[in-house]
Amino acid sequence: MSAAAAAPIGFGATLRGIAKQAWPVLISQWAGISFGVLDTAMTGHASASDLAAMALSASIYITIFVGLMGVVHALIPILAQHFGAGNNLEVGRSWGQGVWLALGLSGVGAILMLFPDVWLSMSGNVDPAVRDRIASYLRALVLALPAALVFRTIYALGTSVSRPKLVMAINLTAIGFKAFFNWLFIYGSLGLPAMGATGAGLATALVSWMSLGLGLWVITHDRYYRRFRLHVGRPDWKTLKELLRLGIPMGGSYLVEVSAFTFMALLVAREGTYVTGGHQIMSNLAALCYMMPMALGVATAALTAQAIGAGNLAHAHRIGMAGLALGLMGALLTAVVLLAGRPLILAAYTGDSQVAAVATTLLAVLPLFHLFDSMQCINSYLLRAYKVAVVPLLLQTVALAGVGLVGGWWFGFGPGRGGLDGLRNFLVPGSPQGAGTMWLMAMAGLALSAALLHFWYRHIVRAVAR
Repeated sequence: MSAAAAAPIGFGATLRGIAKQAWPVLISQWAGISFGVLDTAMTGHASASDLAAMALSASIYITIFVGLMGVVHALIPILAQHFGAGNNLEVGRSWGQGVWLALGLSGVGAILMLFPDVWLSMSGNVDPAVRDRIASYLRALVLALPAALVFRTIYALGTSVSRPKLVMAINLTAIGFKAFFNWLFIYGSLGLPAMGATGAGLATALVSWMSLGLGLWVITHDRYYRRFRLHVGRPDWKTLKELLRLGIPMGGSYLVEVSAFTFMALLVAREGTYVTGGHQIMSNLAALCYMMPMALGVATAALTAQAIGAGNLAHAHRIGMAGLALGLMGALLTAVVLLAGRPLILAAYTGDSQVAAVATTLLAVLPLFHLFDSMQCINSYLLRAYKVAVVPLLLQTVALAGVGLVGGWWFGFGPGRGGLDGLRNFLVPGSPQGAGTMWLMAMAGLALSAALLHFWYRHIVRAVAR
């Protein structure tokens, strides 16, 4: 009997099943995002220039990495459907092809990261000292990219076969090493030179390779994974084409989601170092909050794909609706934490009063922003479980890039500048004109994306059931 066929059928049991798989994914994601939190907080206490460099360079790196990671994550529905159908050898073979895919994509990403001036061309007159720090930080992260992408194949494998605790344990272990190396390299501890933002990038590279080595050791020695006969083998173009056919639009969706933050950061840089720092804190918190719906989405999609592979379409839909219900509850809980803990959160991020003042104004919109983000996130993962990726990419492009990003630029920095000042002053009082407007339009884009993706998910469920 397959894993999906043995899954509990009742709605309450389905909720528990998702939660059981989601919590290790959530902790793993929080551990992973803590790298960015550590970098932001530790460079923020180094200098305002280092924090500004971190804001811009991290935005560039995250855009590239997340887009490529989305392509690699095509492994999740493919492996999960094989696992649900009981095709264990296909799981092992497809995983190996995913490793080849990750290595090829790391070369593409390295080229994009070595030319930061192309990205910074829209940021206006960036301080030369900040610009130099950005270039140096990205060069350090080029070393991290191959390890980070291959590690995502291990993440996809563990998630697909309902063993998410592997990556959770590795990521938790990595936090301590990341904090230690940051302390060494950012501040120049134990006699080393103080490297600022560049030191944070070097620390990430070291920890990424350590994590990959540990992950490979575990999956090659753990008895559970022996059934899959994991091997890399030679590149198989047929399998790679299947991965790319699903992965390219998936990566496009990931890229559309994250590029809004990237281009927001690049545009907001026009309003100065302090606004850039406040925006970075807001972006980092939004990303941290996003980990809960992302974990629920990953867990829900993996279990849904297993049920599809086992031919149990009714249970697949039940899992999807349970995941959405959990996402809504999680978003409401997150909103309460954000509202109650705002002073402590800001104190942890920065000691600069001007940066904190900007961040305080922007944080007013974060609870509602997160609610819409949660719903669009989980719906997008559900569609990927059905191997549907092209239409979601188109819908997200219209909503997030068209309405959110272009609309934010139009009213915040473009010809319509000031057109939303009344609404901005009501919802985000005291916020910088450009940054506040862009966050409002980003929220509107997320709301539209959530509605469109859920409509298409319902359409796909009905079409598959016929």
